[in-house]
Amino acid sequence: MKTQKAAHTLPARPVLKWAGGKTQLLDALRTHLPKKFNRYIEPFVGGGALFFDLNPRPAVIADLNPELINLYQCLQRDYLGVVKHLPHMPNDEDFFYNIRALEFADLEPMQAAARTIYLNRTCYNGLYRVNKKGQFNVPFGHYRNPAIFQPECLQAAAQALAGTTIILGNYKDVLEQHARSGDFVFLDPPYLPVGEYADFKRYTKEQFYEEDHRELAEEVRRLQKIGCHVILTNSNHPLVHELYAGLEMEVISTRRSISSRAATRKGEDVIITARPAPQVFFRLVPDPVPEQAGRYPSTRYMGSKEKLLPWIKSVAQNFEFDSVADLFSGSGSVGYMFKSMGKQVFSNDYMTMNATLAKAMIENSTQTLTPREIDQLFSPNTESDRFVQDTFQGIYYPDKENAVIDLVRANIRKFSNPHKRAIALSALIRACLKKRARGIFTYTGMRYDDGRTDLALSMETQIRRAVAAINAAVFDNGIPCAASSGDAMQVQVKADLVYLDPPYYSPLSDNEYVRRYHFVEGLARDWKGVEIQWHTKTRKFKSYPTPFSSRVGAADAFDRLFRKLKDSIIMLSYSSNSLPTKDEIIHLLTKYKRHVEVVDIDHRYSFANQGSASSEIRNQVKEYLFVGF
Repeated sequence: MKTQKAAHTLPARPVLKWAGGKTQLLDALRTHLPKKFNRYIEPFVGGGALFFDLNPRPAVIADLNPELINLYQCLQRDYLGVVKHLPHMPNDEDFFYNIRALEFADLEPMQAAARTIYLNRTCYNGLYRVNKKGQFNVPFGHYRNPAIFQPECLQAAAQALAGTTIILGNYKDVLEQHARSGDFVFLDPPYLPVGEYADFKRYTKEQFYEEDHRELAEEVRRLQKIGCHVILTNSNHPLVHELYAGLEMEVISTRRSISSRAATRKGEDVIITARPAPQVFFRLVPDPVPEQAGRYPSTRYMGSKEKLLPWIKSVAQNFEFDSVADLFSGSGSVGYMFKSMGKQVFSNDYMTMNATLAKAMIENSTQTLTPREIDQLFSPNTESDRFVQDTFQGIYYPDKENAVIDLVRANIRKFSNPHKRAIALSALIRACLKKRARGIFTYTGMRYDDGRTDLALSMETQIRRAVAAINAAVFDNGIPCAASSGDAMQVQVKADLVYLDPPYYSPLSDNEYVRRYHFVEGLARDWKGVEIQWHTKTRKFKSYPTPFSSRVGAADAFDRLFRKLKDSIIMLSYSSNSLPTKDEIIHLLTKYKRHVEVVDIDHRYSFANQGSASSEIRNQVKEYLFVGF
């Protein structure tokens, strides 16, 4: 939307004389302004020359100077409360030093705001400077008739400040919290010094060093990526040209209002303009997956992306890449599709059961179970324990089926080949899932028996069918692939493209995979290293710790992941009913990637969490594919 101006009698102008003020640059700055913008943001507001000139609505202004921000907040709240103190402040040297000696923090806000105006108008050259303790230390100016009392000017400023968000804070925090696509951001940081004695960066006790300027340049690039129009001013210093190479740059001759000698009050300012980065739009037509990908055994695993594979493939094909890291592999369907596309795949999941599936069908390229080896799974074994029979009696399966599970567990241990062992264990996992209504272990008995054939088939038949399906899925794409089980944050792998499908956090439902799949996860781990909660009806074990169990934790995890993966193409699947929000994820991703695109896909989860109509509605959501490159 176009910026709106507030109506008032006098045009607003800066209420302070400010080192580095932009009044004389206004004509040049106006030529670089965007034609329209959503919100005006100025986090180094200082004297606010451009803000008062534009008088924009809405606006966010900020600064690290507490006295300056207090002044603006007081004018906004009650400018007359400031005005009433000024007639009692004479242009007198003794009075000046007495009021200068007062501690800002000890004064009530209106009096402190009036003091700020008085000191600014009567000190030497109108300079605001503080020592390392944050104390104002500029001497008396000895001016004959300084403009201390200007109520009309303060009224106009108060009207311009009405409705403005005024913040005492660091520029990075302000921009992170407020800057969004379509906003206009004006940055007027402390300048890089160009003269031998130039040191007017000390507007506050904090210094602004070269490293800070480099960080600011990175922030400008980030703002540009997310769609902000950015204008920045600085001195005509070689480092400025280095930091902002490639952006629009105009050098302007200026007269320095603050200098000890009139002969040196000339300089050159640079106006840098970073226009919003052009948006890159994908041509998204769902692509049929490779025929081989269709051989991957189907699953009802929560959050499975099996139905989204055509969209994921279509987006991925916009890029050139040879290797893929699937850090939250889940059912394994995405990693398997990339393997079918001839890519080197590194599959990882914090659930051992999922890593087992990936080991059997993604890492494994040649091994299958022979008919004889399949029969051996059901051969009598005196070393078979009764762990499942004793621990889960009457909870999920009849005694006969529990006995089969224990027998197969014992016989799987006889396989020395890790991939054959993974096939057999994957088959047992799949069979147990098939034999459970809804494929989950959050309830006991067979209360949700819907008459499906899978529920009626014996455990042995299900296992044999699962082995056949997994055998058929094994293939060699000519490139070594790998599977692992671990924390995605700790995985050390370099890949051209990284696909992320982490647990979705939502206050409407939980994302506890362990709670739903603890029985088959226990099978995969042989219940080693887990703490069974014996007091529960389901005999579940304690969930694994995950940062994706809260909004704050998820946001922090995304930020750490994006930083870790900043050198790869990032594809992230996330849901419209989950947190962080779409805009928040875009904001996090643009900190590390130059381009960010979002593809919306209408999607329905593979099953509802509850049987209510409301949960059915909640499961009809948009699936987002975030792409950072």
